[in-house]
Amino acid sequence: MLTPLLLCFLSPSSPLAEMQRRRTTATTSTAAARRISPPPSAGPGSPTPSSRRAARRGWWRSRTASRSRRSARSASSRPPRRAKSPATRCPLPPGRYYLRLFSVYDNYDSKLRSPSFDVSAAATLVLSFRSPWPEPAARYGAYSDLIFPSATSPTSDVCFYSLSTDAPVVAFHRGRRPRPPARLRYDGATTGADIVLVNYGRITCGNNLFGPGFTKDPDAFARVWQADVDFRNNDLNYDAITAGGRRIFGSNQPPNYFPTKLYESAVTTGGDASNEIEYLMPVDTRLNYMLWLHFAEVDAGIGAAGQRVFDVMVDGNNVTRIDIFKQVGAFTAFKWTYIVENLTSSIMSVKLVPVVGRPILCGLENYAMVPLEMRTVPSQVAAMKALKESLKIPARMGWNGDPCAPRSWDAWEGVTCHRGDKGLVITQLDLASQGLKGYITDEISHLSDLVSLNFSYNSLTGSLPPGLGQPSLASLDLSSNEFTGSIPDTIGSSKLQTALLNNNQLDGQVPERLYSIGVHGGVIDLSGNKGLCGVPTLPDCAVFWEKGGLNKTGKIALGVSSGFVLLVIFIVVYILCIRRGPYDYDFEFPQDLTSISAISAKRNRYQRAKSVMLAEMEAHSPDGFYTNGSSR
Repeated sequence: MLTPLLLCFLSPSSPLAEMQRRRTTATTSTAAARRISPPPSAGPGSPTPSSRRAARRGWWRSRTASRSRRSARSASSRPPRRAKSPATRCPLPPGRYYLRLFSVYDNYDSKLRSPSFDVSAAATLVLSFRSPWPEPAARYGAYSDLIFPSATSPTSDVCFYSLSTDAPVVAFHRGRRPRPPARLRYDGATTGADIVLVNYGRITCGNNLFGPGFTKDPDAFARVWQADVDFRNNDLNYDAITAGGRRIFGSNQPPNYFPTKLYESAVTTGGDASNEIEYLMPVDTRLNYMLWLHFAEVDAGIGAAGQRVFDVMVDGNNVTRIDIFKQVGAFTAFKWTYIVENLTSSIMSVKLVPVVGRPILCGLENYAMVPLEMRTVPSQVAAMKALKESLKIPARMGWNGDPCAPRSWDAWEGVTCHRGDKGLVITQLDLASQGLKGYITDEISHLSDLVSLNFSYNSLTGSLPPGLGQPSLASLDLSSNEFTGSIPDTIGSSKLQTALLNNNQLDGQVPERLYSIGVHGGVIDLSGNKGLCGVPTLPDCAVFWEKGGLNKTGKIALGVSSGFVLLVIFIVVYILCIRRGPYDYDFEFPQDLTSISAISAKRNRYQRAKSVMLAEMEAHSPDGFYTNGSSR
């Protein structure tokens, strides 16, 4: 089984933060990848036969901090779990990162062939493995690596996707912070932040393979430099020269920290002085390439400018003339880079042609420039991740990484995307009969381009969120679930032509705008919901009751009744307390009118007072003077 041991030697360009330590094991499913267009082929490297044993020892030594060789091999021999497009999320600040993939196939499955799988970084298909190495090389390990940007999101996903029935085990190991804190650029300021650089060949001239994981030679970014013998034009003669222990200046410097060992040896031409140096690099003609050539004048016999001059020919074109001593002097690192475009052959020729003296070369790097693919609109990514949690999407369905990218994958089962103005957008969700048991989060409202939604024949519960009323929605199928509650008034856009809500536990009055779909020639099915009412073919709703509570009419009636009662209370209070004056008659009964004797006593006093008054009136004379009963 091919075991990609992915080490995140992450080296951001600004500012560097040590990657979180993580150790996970993921596997890919057996589902075949839907392919829109063939991806770029990988440019792997592999140890030469002479260095396999040492390389393998060095590699396992580099992994002992996180997993021993024995445990790693036992993990690779276990039957893989089936999961679709497992993704590992690396929390990365903005910058450019170096990612190295090491793969070993030990024929655990007795198929005698390496499996095939794809790799994406930052939602871009960057590596496509189709058994790229000879089986003997794969048994001892081979590597591929890339440099990718992380500038548009606080996290970047690295995903693996199986092809056919192959399911490689993917082991993520602890990321390592380079020393010193470096700023990996590789001409990122010129190429921009939307390019992934995929290694199609990183070679050292005159040296054996070296780098962390293979030898003890340091490299700030854990790059591995492969011996050049497999890339030379073997029809030509070559000689190796070294610095002879002399110090090399200008190496291991920011931003790319090329190792000093790279410049301590070089190749030059052998035999006739007119001979050339030529390297043949495998390429994919659909891509452009960034070519880096590394030089150092390590011959003490060269002491002045003009003593060693040569032309650089790339794919048959003379692109520059180089005089190393004139540029930087002796025993000093010198780098030159060039962008190669419009290739027509799968082999790119890099040739050094002598002008004065013999040409010399210390190292060569060739990177495919893979444009970043368009990613899903961030708000819709967040909505899909919320749906993944609320719907309890099983691992077999994938749903890892970016929902829509890379577009050549079908990693999010049931999800269909299209290109929008600001990125890829989700237009269709078809998760029928998937055994889902969650609920629909209202975050679905952020899928503003959704045209078709089918969650039928699951066991989804809860109420229908108002967010299901996207204006773009044309087809909605939530039939045969366990939804409860009322139907939101938001459902029923002018574009909605199909609404299947049958066989649930919904109740309350059906919104008029939803039922109008059937009136205007659409398809609507509300059967199997005993609590729904208010439209033809369904029972009438109560006069003042709908959707489990008072309807609009009931609320108005309740408001009027409450107002009338309050008005009556106000009038009574006004009359009794506010309008009463100090001389108003007191209707209160005297406290002593509690017995018949008290009433009789009051009556007698009244009669006596009346008799006295009448007697006094009769005692007056006719002229109005009081008399005592005698005349004058």
